[in-house]
Amino acid sequence: MKFIIAMQNKLDALKAAAFNCVRKKEGQNTIEYIIMLGVVVGIALLVGMLVKNMMPELFDNIKNKIVGGINSSN
Repeated sequence: MKFIIAMQNKLDALKAAAFNCVRKKEGQNTIEYIIMLGVVVGIALLVGMLVKNMMPELFDNIKNKIVGGINSSN
């Protein structure tokens, strides 16, 4: 009988601890950080796609300037 009472007390303590975790507002910070991370990753992907589309033009411009500089020095 003592064993059953001890197990009930431990179960009650475990339930109380679980309810206290749910009531805490620390989880809100985690959600806010996840949302901010998602926004930052989205912006980084968008900028990466824009830079990728501009890269061929950029490299062509640099190549033309180098070749033009070499041809004008001869």
